Amino acid sequence: MTGVPAQRPIGVAVLGHGTVGAEVVRIIRDDALDLQARIGAPLEIRGVAVRTVSPERGVPVELLTTDAESLVTRDDVDIVVELIGGIELPRKLVRAALDAGKSVVTANKALLAANTGELAEAAEARNADLYFEAAVAGAIPVIRPLTQSLAGDRVDRVIGIVNGTTNFILSAMDETGADYAETLAEASRLGYAEADPTADVEGYDAASKAAILASIAFHTRVSASDVYREGITHITAADLTSARALNCTVKLLAICERVTGPDGRDRVSARVYPALVPREHPLASVSGAFNAVVVEAESSGRLMFYGQGAGGAPTASAVMGDVVMAARNRVQGGRGPRESKYAKLEIAPMSDIITRYYVNLQVADRAGVLSAVAAEFATRGVSISAVRQEGAGNGARLVVLTHQATDRALSDTVAALDKLESVTAVTSVLRLEGSAE
Repeated sequence: MTGVPAQRPIGVAVLGHGTVGAEVVRIIRDDALDLQARIGAPLEIRGVAVRTVSPERGVPVELLTTDAESLVTRDDVDIVVELIGGIELPRKLVRAALDAGKSVVTANKALLAANTGELAEAAEARNADLYFEAAVAGAIPVIRPLTQSLAGDRVDRVIGIVNGTTNFILSAMDETGADYAETLAEASRLGYAEADPTADVEGYDAASKAAILASIAFHTRVSASDVYREGITHITAADLTSARALNCTVKLLAICERVTGPDGRDRVSARVYPALVPREHPLASVSGAFNAVVVEAESSGRLMFYGQGAGGAPTASAVMGDVVMAARNRVQGGRGPRESKYAKLEIAPMSDIITRYYVNLQVADRAGVLSAVAAEFATRGVSISAVRQEGAGNGARLVVLTHQATDRALSDTVAALDKLESVTAVTSVLRLEGSAE
């Protein structure tokens, strides 16, 4: 990539004119003079790719096109901003743009989690920029700190709330005592949940973001298929009640960390699941549709990034930050950070991951039940930290909190408990994260 004269306009193609795309177009047009001063050259929109061309879009009709494939390879386009969502069509368009030497800015976490290697290699081959700050946690700057600010540090753990829909639902359940279905309906009514909320509530959205974070933090390619995933659909009002009794709340967490394998070597764990979080942990206070990411590094210690994780304006802010960086590189003849994958760490299986657990059992209220339950934990080396009985008679429940144990040991214990005559049902199993023990 070579530099361009300072006053030659930088041509921008925007793919998609939805909530985020419309805001990006507005910023480029309304803030043109400020952006030119920051970049050293004017930004000019060369075209906006849409499904159908209609004048009510608020964009000059001559800029609208349904031919995205031709738009991304035009000679007067320097930067392609991909905001259409999905995987296969964006992959095709982004790849064509990179192959043509264009810089690409995308907010598409699913695309990146599925095709990181291919797109990074295409960018490398043409010495082009591939920026994606908006793909994780909306307006919160976390990608750039990981790739640049912490480039000289060793990151050990990244843990965060990266999906606003699920955080809104769990926060509301905690505050009101309502059940999951009732709270999801309210989230839909308020516009926090999509008509089909599966990607959010089943953890797929968070898993894509976890793959991106793990890849960057640990210099290893991690795809969405490498991320262990659980959603929040099984969380009950009773779980939140028990969490409050333990001075905890429940959050859907994306956790990426270095773990030591049996051979003593570092491995990568990337996982998404609902977990109990102690009230004193900084993530416990993140409520509503907000996101937060905590990075733990060897020299810098714990860093927390907090803010709006979704929405047109916040996401467009992150997109425009990338556009400005890519445009500056074009003006100055530079290039942004390349993909770092030198570590090539193995992915740790979920069965080896160690954490604490909360187990909720419905049991018969009679002598010997507690000792029988405790024996199953002890047999598999899972140490019990605390036990609490709730209710009596046929509705008796045991809430068991463990010390640290492997996921394999806990799974084996739950399977054994299910077979006990005195255990009516294992109603909930949640992990406990952020505890000092």
